Amino acid sequence: MIRLLLFAIVFVLTTAVQAEDSTEYDVSLFAFDDQSIPWKSNLKLTMTPPKKHPDNPLIPIGKKGACDAGGVQFYGSMIEHEGKYKLWYVALDDTVFKRAYQGLRVAYAESDDGIHWTKPNLGLVEYRGNTNNNLVAVDPPEACTIHMIVLHEADEPDPTRRFKMMMNVQTRLAARKKNVATSVAFFSADGLRWRAATKMEFENGQIKDEYRTLPPVHFEQGGLFRWKGMYHLAGQQITPWVYQADGKVAGRVMTTYRSPDLIHWQEAPAFGFMRGTAIGIPGKPAEDEEAHLPSSVWHRNNVLLGVYGIWRGAAEWKDRIIDLGLNISNDGIHFREPIRDYVLIKAGQVGEWDVGGLLQGQGFAHVGDETYIYYGAWDLTVAPKFPPRGGVGVVTMRRDGFGYLSRIDESAAAVFDTMTIHPQQNGVRLIANIDQANIGSPPRVELIDNRGKSIAGYSGKDAARLTHNGTRQAIVWPATNSDDIAVTEPFSIRVTLDNDSSAHIYALYVDQQ
Repeated sequence: MIRLLLFAIVFVLTTAVQAEDSTEYDVSLFAFDDQSIPWKSNLKLTMTPPKKHPDNPLIPIGKKGACDAGGVQFYGSMIEHEGKYKLWYVALDDTVFKRAYQGLRVAYAESDDGIHWTKPNLGLVEYRGNTNNNLVAVDPPEACTIHMIVLHEADEPDPTRRFKMMMNVQTRLAARKKNVATSVAFFSADGLRWRAATKMEFENGQIKDEYRTLPPVHFEQGGLFRWKGMYHLAGQQITPWVYQADGKVAGRVMTTYRSPDLIHWQEAPAFGFMRGTAIGIPGKPAEDEEAHLPSSVWHRNNVLLGVYGIWRGAAEWKDRIIDLGLNISNDGIHFREPIRDYVLIKAGQVGEWDVGGLLQGQGFAHVGDETYIYYGAWDLTVAPKFPPRGGVGVVTMRRDGFGYLSRIDESAAAVFDTMTIHPQQNGVRLIANIDQANIGSPPRVELIDNRGKSIAGYSGKDAARLTHNGTRQAIVWPATNSDDIAVTEPFSIRVTLDNDSSAHIYALYVDQQ
C-alpha cells in the first residue's frame, strides 16, 4: 500500500511538467495502421521491406585489445541531437559472461550523416591501462549491461537529467534464490557522463537485490518510451513471470511496466504482444516460434512503431534464426502486426556479417526522403559460445515507406475513411505520402464530419486532388487555394481512388499549426 501511494504521489508531481516526445507531424496515419485507417473498400495493403546498406556494418567490432574487440552489440539507441547522429551500444571484450554481465560496457559512436560513423576518443574511462577509448563514464563504474536504451528529453527542467538511460543488469532475488534480469535508471547532462538515478551497489557483477527498483521478477527490456506522461518499459517475460489470459503457461511474450519517473515502477505489467507457438500451449522455450525482446519503439506522437525479433526456434542453436518484424500500437500497451509474421529485416546468409540472427536497437531516423532503421547482428550458428557480435548496420527505405494502399479490383473505384481528427483552434493542414498519383485519375481528398456528412468547402467540387508524387505533399484546397483547414469541429479524411487510379498511398499526416 505504501509503495502504491508513493507511486501515485510521484505521478501527480511529475506529469505536469513532462511533455510528449515530438516528431515532425502531430498525427501520422499509416497505410498499415488499421486503427488510424479503419474504413476501407477495394483496397489492399502491400508491405515494402527496406534495403540493407551496402557498407554494412557501419560500426564494426574493434581491433584486438579494444574495449569492443569481442563485439559491437546493438542493444542500444540512436538519436539525433545537436546536428549529429549519436549512438550508444554495448561493447564486449574477451571477459564477457564470465561473471554476470561483466565485460559488457556502454560505448558511444557519432556521425554527421547517419552512414559514416566514428568512435571518438572520449578519454573518460580507464580500460587496460589507458583512457584512449569510446567508453562512456558510468557511476557506479561496476554497472555493466547486456541491453540499454537512451532517451533525450529537451523539456526536462533539470539539465542534469536531460539524457535518460535504462540499463538491463543482473541481480539475484534473495527470496527465490534465482539470478534474473532487471532494469535500473541512469541520468546524464551530456549523454557521456552518467550517474545512477538511485543508490545502487554491485557484487560479482550483480546489483544487490535491495537496490532493485523494478518488481522482483525476471524482465529483459526491449524498448523505452514516454506515453501520456508515463514512461513505459517494454520487454519480454516467460512463465512463471507471466501467464496467458486463461492461466496457461506462456513462452517469451511482450509485457510492459510503467513509471512516472523511471524510479518508481508499478507492480503490475501490461500484457502486450504474442506470436507463434507462444499463442496456445508453448513447448520448450527457445525451441518455439516466439517474439524476442519486443519491442524497440519509434514514438510517432499518436502511434508507436515497434521492431522486434521474430524468433524461429529449433532444438539446435545452429538451426535457430532471428529475423526482425514490425508491430504497432495506438495505446502504448497493446501491439499488433500489420501482417502476421511479416519480416521487416531478414537475417543474413552464410558469409554475411549479419548471418543467423538480428538484434533490434532503438534507432530510427528520417534523412531527407529516406527512413533509416539501425540494427545489430548475433550469429546464432555458433552460440551459445558468444562469438563476436557483428556490429551495427542500417536499412533504408522510402520515407515512411513501410507499406501502401492500392486498389484490388482494377475495374472499380476504392475509398477509405480515417479515424476522427480533433483539430486545435488555430487550424490544421494535411500532408500526403504518395506515389503513382499521376497514373490515371488523381486521388480525391475530402473532409467528413462525425456522422459521415461532407463538410462544405472541403468536399464535392471543393475536394482536393493529389496530382503529384512525393513523401511530403501538401494537400491544397481549391476553394481557398491554400492548405489551411478552417475547421474546428472533429472530422475524418476520406480518400477516393477512381477506377483508373494507380496511386500508392503510404501515409497521411496531420500538422497542427
